[in-house]
Amino acid sequence: MPPTLASLVQHSALKLTVRAGEERLDRPVRWAHASELADPVPYMEGGELLLITALQLDAEDPEAMRRYVKRLAGAGVAGLGFAVGLHYDEVPKALVDAAESEGLPLLEVPRRTPFLAISKAVSAAIAADQYRAVTAGFAAQRELTKRALSEGPEGLLAALASQIDGWAALYDATGAVVATAPDWAERRAALLTSDVERLWERSVPASSVVGGSSDDGEDEDRVELHSLGTGRRPLGALAVGTAAALGTAERYAVHSAIALLTLTTERSRSLYAAEQRIGAAVLRMLLAGQPDHARAAAGDLYGELLDAPYRVILAESGAVPGARGRGVGGGLLSTSASPSPSAPGADAMAAEAGGDPVEGFAEVVEAAAARSGEAVLVVPDGERLVVLAADGGAVVASCAQYAEALLADRGAVEQGVDEDELVVGLSAPAGPIAAAAAYKQAEQALSVARRRGRVLVEHEELAAGSVVPLLADDAVRAFADGLLRALHEHDATGRGDLVASLRAWLSRHGQWDAAAADLGVHRHTLRYRMRRVEEILGRSLDDPDTRMELWLALKTSASGG
Repeated sequence: MPPTLASLVQHSALKLTVRAGEERLDRPVRWAHASELADPVPYMEGGELLLITALQLDAEDPEAMRRYVKRLAGAGVAGLGFAVGLHYDEVPKALVDAAESEGLPLLEVPRRTPFLAISKAVSAAIAADQYRAVTAGFAAQRELTKRALSEGPEGLLAALASQIDGWAALYDATGAVVATAPDWAERRAALLTSDVERLWERSVPASSVVGGSSDDGEDEDRVELHSLGTGRRPLGALAVGTAAALGTAERYAVHSAIALLTLTTERSRSLYAAEQRIGAAVLRMLLAGQPDHARAAAGDLYGELLDAPYRVILAESGAVPGARGRGVGGGLLSTSASPSPSAPGADAMAAEAGGDPVEGFAEVVEAAAARSGEAVLVVPDGERLVVLAADGGAVVASCAQYAEALLADRGAVEQGVDEDELVVGLSAPAGPIAAAAAYKQAEQALSVARRRGRVLVEHEELAAGSVVPLLADDAVRAFADGLLRALHEHDATGRGDLVASLRAWLSRHGQWDAAAADLGVHRHTLRYRMRRVEEILGRSLDDPDTRMELWLALKTSASGG
């Protein structure tokens, strides 16, 4: 604790006597300062013990003392020390009354006690308090380090909460609460998610002070938020809540916790790159049809992922140059034994997202895996991200939730995908021997997501729906319009209804009577119209390819409005 007026009064060598404000002697003293100015307030910062001899003051004038003391109290001066035996034999009553009226502690300083002695006593007490704080900070650092090594972030948070006599919470890169101490602080920490997101809008390192209310909406704590990480994008955040501002020792503990949590959440570039090289190798082996070799290479790092059905997830921005048509045999996923020139290294993996939607998706995936304890394989392939995640697990669920959130932000579903927007393709569940097929499924789903303006498409949706929506493409519509244009031009002259007749005939699989009944015409009339279709198009309706192309053209025109 810093020195207080009470501790100075109790200092045996100073012989100070309380003349006013005895009930407020618990005020901390930031410094002792001597001044004979009639108005020293412009030079005060607050918290000082002001020492005077009243050389420039009329200390016996009640009105003058009232104004003088009121100014000091308003400036936050901790107390006033008046030296007797120099200009006044005792403390003037006008000054005592003014101090009592304002509640400002007034101490009588005997002639034999120089102001310098008081300044030295305050300085020594401050230095001792700082030494105690530093010592306590180092002790807290040792305890936090010990708990972090033995119990992980949860143990560190518990030790930190004890050190600051409050609560602490850890957030991941998505702003979700990862751990709290004590447990009751989880609901309180969840209320600060929006404040954490605002903190991340600032450059790292960043901190802020916010208010976090208790469950009953009363007794607001003082909450500090600190970003974690050393790159441009934070990897998490630490929140600490206390009843009052942190002291020096508590501040040391918080900064130690920030450093330790940064070390635990931001692994070294070399370790991260090594894990990614293993992941890329495992993926290459799976796609090359070598599941046994892949399992051996995966070891404990990814082996658990290969023991159960998994999904292949592909993600990229809406319009990635060169992404379309990229297959399993190229880029990072080449089955060649030699590394691909485009294989990512430490720099690629450690690059900050910088607003890249694919990087943001990777953070969501890895955060979900970290929270659930699931194994997940995340491999960048140029501007595309490849993910292997357990079927039915938290990672796959987080992909769907993230897609729903992005879709809600976009507002419109069928308006296409901008270049800076995310598209994701998800394969059906697969095992190690079917990795190449699952990758192809994910590519197909990704292509459909891009065409339909969707954020995420699962491959299982493609077989469950109709093929017609897959044809919602400008090139397909142009083909359909060109194929049917001559028939539409004929109908526009009023010489027959060839398009409607062709649609009815094809829908009835060439059954003349049924199609004619649908149209309300004689079957001979329908036969004549179909001959006219053949003449105008120059194609035979007996050809199954012609029938297929005409039917798809009709369906495409109908779906396109």
